[in-house]
Amino acid sequence: HEDKTPSFEMTWGSSTSSGYCSDEESDSEFEQYFTARTSFFPKTKKPENDEQTEWAKQELTTPDIQQKVKEYNAQINSNLFMNVNKDGSYTGFIKVQFKLARPVSVPPPKKETGRKSAGVKRRTSFYLPKDASKHLHISSRTTAREVIEALLKKFTVVDNPGKFALFERSERHDQVYLRKLSDDERPLRLRLGAGPNEKLLSFVLKENETGEVNWHAFSMPELKNFLRILQREEEEHVKQIVQRYALARTRMQEALSGSTPG
Repeated sequence: HEDKTPSFEMTWGSSTSSGYCSDEESDSEFEQYFTARTSFFPKTKKPENDEQTEWAKQELTTPDIQQKVKEYNAQINSNLFMNVNKDGSYTGFIKVQFKLARPVSVPPPKKETGRKSAGVKRRTSFYLPKDASKHLHISSRTTAREVIEALLKKFTVVDNPGKFALFERSERHDQVYLRKLSDDERPLRLRLGAGPNEKLLSFVLKENETGEVNWHAFSMPELKNFLRILQREEEEHVKQIVQRYALARTRMQEALSGSTPG
């Protein structure tokens, strides 16, 4: 039986490069981004696969773990080995790919931290490189939530971890399946069960699209901009409805004026 105390360490295998950066106080850029890509009435999306894969359901004994770790290490062509501890837990590496469509928030450059901002916290919007990935050295006790928090800490992202979710990606029968991991699932256990083949199992960090927006996860500047966008969408819908009825009324009046009394 494993201790539930969180325990993990991390190593990072690649450097980062920034995409487009903008100060969060630049409302026009912020609004332009979210107006172009966000709607408060999203289109219906094809549901993702929520069914757990076979290796997600496995419960392994210590001898089973030792055997599977031995088989796993025999299949890899790098030094990213797994190691079994005396207590039956084990450590190893997982690779997480970033698939973020929106910018993340990071602290402002150090040269700006000395400015007086009248109590307003300044942050910078940062676009992570497309298809960036990171290797993490974790324990079999490390949860999906801890993996997300570790990734955000590495990039000094100050956004609420609840904005993000870790997904299991697998390719089966020429189709790609995505399953969102629950906060308490253990990614390294999934990695061991599936083996090192990235097609059978890989991990992806995405926005946490739950269908219900967790507004408490957003900052005050973000919420104010959302309200402006919402008002703009509402005004546009009202305008379209008014125009539709005005056009119908005009056509009715034209029909009445052109008709001959009986």
